[in-house]
Order: sequence, then C-alpha cells, then structure tokens
Amino acid sequence: MKIEQVAAITYTIREQTKTPQEIAQSMKRLRQIGFRAVQISGMGSVGEDELARILSGEGLVCCGTHEPADQLLNEPEKSIGRLKTLGCNHASYPHPSGIDLSTVDGVKTLAARLNHSGEVLHKAGITLTYHNHHIEFMRLEGRPILEIIYAETNPRYVQAELDTYWVQNGGGNPVTWCERMAGRLPQIHMKDYAVNAQRQPAFAEIGNGNLEWKNIIPAAEKSGCQWFIVEQDTCPGDPFDSLTFSFNYIKQNLLNL
Repeated sequence: MKIEQVAAITYTIREQTKTPQEIAQSMKRLRQIGFRAVQISGMGSVGEDELARILSGEGLVCCGTHEPADQLLNEPEKSIGRLKTLGCNHASYPHPSGIDLSTVDGVKTLAARLNHSGEVLHKAGITLTYHNHHIEFMRLEGRPILEIIYAETNPRYVQAELDTYWVQNGGGNPVTWCERMAGRLPQIHMKDYAVNAQRQPAFAEIGNGNLEWKNIIPAAEKSGCQWFIVEQDTCPGDPFDSLTFSFNYIKQNLLNL
C-alpha cells in the first residue's frame, strides 16, 4: 500500500459537508491532513460539476462513490453521468435497505439485480462493488448471506468493497475475506474495531482498535486492492482529529508492508 492509495470517505464528516461551502472547506482540511483521494458518501446536495471543481482544486482524486441503493438497482444508468464528471470508475452499492434477505431466494434475487446493474455500469467503464455490513453474515442454509451474494454474481460485474469492522462484527475474519476475494477486491474500508467502557463493540481510529492491520493490508494487496478507504462511523470528538490520527498511523506503520 502506498500513501496515494489511502482515501477518506466523506461519510465520516457528513455533519461537516452539508452545504457546498462546507464541502469545499472540508475537502481542503482532508488535503491538509495528507489524503490525496476521497470516496463520496453522505454529503449534502452539491452539483457534480461544482464538486469536481472543488476536488480538482484541492488535488483530490474521487476514488469511488456510494450511490443511492434504489437508483443502482432500478436505474443504474442515472449514476453514469455523475461518475464520469467526477472522473470516478467505482460505484458502491451501500446497503440492502428494503431488501428481503430472509431467504436464499431473496438473496439470489438481489444478486440477479446487482448483476444487471453491474453489467450496465461495466459497459460504461465503471465497476460496481458491494459494501457489506454485519447483516450479510447471517447464515442461510449453512452459508453467510455475503458468500451467497458473491457466489451468485459475476465477478466481472459485481466486485467487493469489504468493510473490515463489519466483517469482524459479523463474526468473520477480515484477512480470510480479503483472501477469498482475490481478483475481486478493488476497495476496502479501513475501519478499526474496539470495545468501549460499556463493553460494547465500538468504531475506532486506525491503530486504536484491535484489528490486525499488518495482516489485513498484505492480504488485500495480494487480492488486488487499489484503494484503502478510511472510515469511522462515529468519532469521540472532531472527526477530522480522528481522521488525522488514522492517516498518521497508516503513514507511520502500514505503508509498503
């Protein structure tokens, strides 16, 4: 992993990116921390032309987006123009909200729809990735839902954006899942896993949790990972402070393993 491959997802700073002015200020702060790439998710309304100008002005690459889930499934072609304007060739399906995952048939139906959307995007030069949470580790007929999704989709059209925290939270092993996604893992979400004072799982800065990054990163690289995206769903204080800690830990401990 090189520092140019380390990105920040804007979902972490969603409260600081509600207006175009806030977005511009926040992109400047991310660049000052040292990030050279961002993944767009959870921001307020801003035109793609204006956003592209903001990112270009700060020297930031758009390495991916989280597109609206319903739009990706029902009208994937609507995302293509926005992604092209942002110079972005990765779109993630963010969450299976409203999807029946209680049966294998329901999961297979989702997989078929993802395949279709992925094919549409693929023809436009865009890769569709699936972003997991812990719910995909529920088991149906002896297999985690996530395993069924990847078994029922074409690797050419549906690839993985593994979220390390949610893999761990679901009872999976982030290293093992990176390995099993060989050739199918263009992105991962780097999100650390801790236990708080209430003895509950908690999001943490990279290096402040318990995940074994010195094993995860090489496994992801071996599987072809291009983008290592820092995310923290909740932060103990200013999210920019948490992002600074994570970026510095990565820079000092995890490059060129």
